[in-house]
Amino acid sequence: MALHNIGVVYRKELREALRDRRTLISSLVVPLLLFPILTAGFSAVAVQLIDRAKSESPRVVILGGQDSPGVLGHLRRIDKIHIVTAATDWKKQIIDKEIRAAVELPPAFESDINDQKPAVVHIYIYKNEMKSELAAERLEKGLKQYNENIVSQRLALNHLPASLLKPFEVKQENVAPEEKVWGEVLGGLIGYMVVLLCLTGGMYPAMDLTAGEKERGTMETILSSPVLRMDLVLGKFFLVLTAALVTATLSVTSMGASFAILRVFQIASPGDPAQGPVLMLHVGPKAILSIFVMVLPLAVFFSSCLMAISIFAKSYKEAQSYTTPLMLVVILPAVAAMLPGADLNARLALVPILNASLLCKELVTGTYHWNYIAIIFSSTCVYAAVALYLAVKMFQREDVLFRS
Repeated sequence: MALHNIGVVYRKELREALRDRRTLISSLVVPLLLFPILTAGFSAVAVQLIDRAKSESPRVVILGGQDSPGVLGHLRRIDKIHIVTAATDWKKQIIDKEIRAAVELPPAFESDINDQKPAVVHIYIYKNEMKSELAAERLEKGLKQYNENIVSQRLALNHLPASLLKPFEVKQENVAPEEKVWGEVLGGLIGYMVVLLCLTGGMYPAMDLTAGEKERGTMETILSSPVLRMDLVLGKFFLVLTAALVTATLSVTSMGASFAILRVFQIASPGDPAQGPVLMLHVGPKAILSIFVMVLPLAVFFSSCLMAISIFAKSYKEAQSYTTPLMLVVILPAVAAMLPGADLNARLALVPILNASLLCKELVTGTYHWNYIAIIFSSTCVYAAVALYLAVKMFQREDVLFRS
């Protein structure tokens, strides 16, 4: 192995990569623009949709209650609720989002209340549908107020204080800084984006330097040069690794700059609700540097896998079909890091890709578990070494290089 020969191959491939528009777009343009667009665009759209939903008066129906005019009148006075006539297919209307909720009053509701008999009011909703749950929340709040009014009247009739049924209150208070709170929420998404962009950044150069060389008929010319096979594959590998690292570096830097700019806007306009909770997230230089260090072995792993897979292909298009399953394999563990309750532990620290995504989430929140960091860095280095070894072995197989 000669470092000079590796450098010659690397510089040659770098010049050609800089002339490739697809490589430049995937390695430079996408990571620089993606995070600002996602950060500003997603937060603005999300806040706008939530505000619009809160300002609307959802359509709801009341089932029963003809013998309970008091509670009917109270329901009709609930703020930002539009009562409509109930139809026989009201369940289908909720599913089709024609109405948002339905409240069912049992027969003789007020009579049972006056006789101090238990009664149950049902609210039917479309679960996990924001406008439906918002309507149910307003209905439940109105019914709770009606319930409290009845309790207060009964206590007053018996000359008892209201504190009799509420001797103490329970209040939840957050002790974590806002940056850590929103880092916990958005850290998984940031880790996912960094991992995905690191993969896509090296994907196009890897396919072009292997399957692309075969398709253009230049692979034989390169192999006939007075350069060892290992020097050749390492020179190509370092170019793919450079593209992956540049993409990861730009994405992390762009991410930090995006939140810093939005943070400035929040300070300049603290009363603007559109600047929302996302702006509380702060990704400092220490977190950016830590994420980059942890992504380094992951980039080696991705680059080696991409080269080992792409060298099997006879054409660029075939290489794309081979690398698509790899992207799915990477996306699944990266997405798993965003699931609620997915916390970093010793067992998950050994799972490739998932461990890096979970660690990115921890680093964004400013939490540094050095024991897990050591495990993740070491294990990822081992996986990267194995993948690089396989890539080198693939380039030494004539049946793979000259596959037709």
